[in-house]
Amino acid sequence: MKTLEWEENKLKLIDQTKLPDELSYVYCETYQDVINAIKDMVVRGAPAIGVSAAFGMALADLAGEDMEKAATEMKAARPTAVNLMWAVDRVMSSEDILEEALKMFEEDINTNLAIGKYGSDVIDDGDTILTHCNAGALACVDYGTALGVIRSAFNQGKDINVICDETRPRGQGASLSVWEMQQEKIPVKLIPDVASGYLMSIGKIDKVVIGADRVANDGIANKIGSFMVALAAKRFDIPFYVAAPLSTFDKEISIFDTEIEERDPNEVIYYGGCRICPKGTEVINPAFDIVPKDLITGVITEKGIFDLNNLERDFKDLF
Repeated sequence: MKTLEWEENKLKLIDQTKLPDELSYVYCETYQDVINAIKDMVVRGAPAIGVSAAFGMALADLAGEDMEKAATEMKAARPTAVNLMWAVDRVMSSEDILEEALKMFEEDINTNLAIGKYGSDVIDDGDTILTHCNAGALACVDYGTALGVIRSAFNQGKDINVICDETRPRGQGASLSVWEMQQEKIPVKLIPDVASGYLMSIGKIDKVVIGADRVANDGIANKIGSFMVALAAKRFDIPFYVAAPLSTFDKEISIFDTEIEERDPNEVIYYGGCRICPKGTEVINPAFDIVPKDLITGVITEKGIFDLNNLERDFKDLF
């Protein structure tokens, strides 16, 4: 299942805002179309955002746009996902932007397959795995990071079960991760966000595997709610893994210096099209939170599984 494809000099995207009820597509003909698709979460997930941005820059180049201006606007589409900045910088340093974007497209698929292969080693037969938000094929070009680990374990014949939390306020766990698991007949159950700690306390969860929008020396940034899941996992001695490509790593800053995107209050005020609070309610709506490294068992990458406590030692030869 390709989340995005390059067709006839247009970027074709699955419209993730319509899932799970409707599988439809959006066609981006300009780089501004790609920016809007990223902002509106038609496409989301750090790897998918990065590759989409690369194709957005190719559209700008083909149209003869001011490339520096396009790059600045593209990077501002969503500030937390480091893949967005990485992808724009990479294609801007290339002699052929479209060729580089196509290369990144193929690399993403191979990267996710490698993440799945390494990650499946930490999944045991009989495990029940909790995942937060959506870090599946829909968050990448194909296959996925956290859900790629689960796919690989399932395809090896391991008897596993998956628990997806809702991931409010936009419900990507409910609408996207559950949908992906059902497409491949992987046993899955949906829970409210607030239920994960209880299920851990009664021994119903064996592992946690999530994705990340940024990985740095001190921890990771991921969808809001990840920190609370990590705290509960630490309390009950449940392994907590992060699956992310090396393109998500930021060696320049502390994770605590990450700019956390504040999104539209209406995402919280309305749920499923219905207003769930009194009119005029003030809202705080951060899109991401920080999981410190002491809560993370390991980071699963395309080069292996590593300990953030030894980031400088383990990763010095990988970049």
